[in-house]
Amino acid sequence: MSVSVSPSVVSSIVTTLRAAGCVFAEDEAELILSATTDPAELAAMVERRAAGLPLEHVLGWAEFSGLRIAVDPGVFVPRRRTEFLVRQAAALAGPGAVVVDLCCGSGALGAALAATLDRIELHAADVEPAAVRCARRNIADAGRVYEGDLFEPLPGSLRGRVEILLANVPYVPTEDVELLPPEARIHEPRVALDGGTDGLDVLRRVTAEAPRWLAPGGHLLVETSERQAGRAEETVARSGLIPRVVTSDELYATVVVATRPGPVVPDGPSAPAGG
Repeated sequence: MSVSVSPSVVSSIVTTLRAAGCVFAEDEAELILSATTDPAELAAMVERRAAGLPLEHVLGWAEFSGLRIAVDPGVFVPRRRTEFLVRQAAALAGPGAVVVDLCCGSGALGAALAATLDRIELHAADVEPAAVRCARRNIADAGRVYEGDLFEPLPGSLRGRVEILLANVPYVPTEDVELLPPEARIHEPRVALDGGTDGLDVLRRVTAEAPRWLAPGGHLLVETSERQAGRAEETVARSGLIPRVVTSDELYATVVVATRPGPVVPDGPSAPAGG
């Protein structure tokens, strides 16, 4: 239940948000009003939003794939375009698939995939302690969340078993980070945004290790920008994976799907088992 306020107060909130540069001030005012019954807290939330804190950090959650994902201050906010990556993964995952969500942030991708599919074995990891705390809340009993750099904290028993590897790696070139909206560059962790000189540094690290973790026929899915797609595809191919690029005009999303080749079937009679 929202706090009871007069139309003039609502109008004042909208005016404050609009003056702060909030394009969807009416919608944001409605969401903030629905979040509290305390007038003092309401005023504080409006003040934080007007000061530039991302709306999701003000509310404490972000909507993603039909879920409310807990997002604490200092944690990367999941973008709506990344729902396209989740859809691609869901189309490729079989029943009971082993799924790893690297650079998981709030755990939004893994949580959304677990909500879409039945009985997946989900593992997620992030290097940021604040993100790990959020991911553990969002994923809850649907999987396990580890703190550490990329593959490092994952159990070795996953090597060669991963059917779906989600890696929403940072891909903004370093020199472009300062061009991002203040909400992102000031309030989100730089490690979740900065992809190095050409934006592909973390992708290179992931693809160098991915073949050892993927099962034969398993898939790596990474988001990238339209202008980086060609170089990202080449980067993936150099690791021995077979890449393809898929896009969504609706969400303005670009995803590289890379598949580890399956086992080679020998010519002629089957080789004897064992050895």
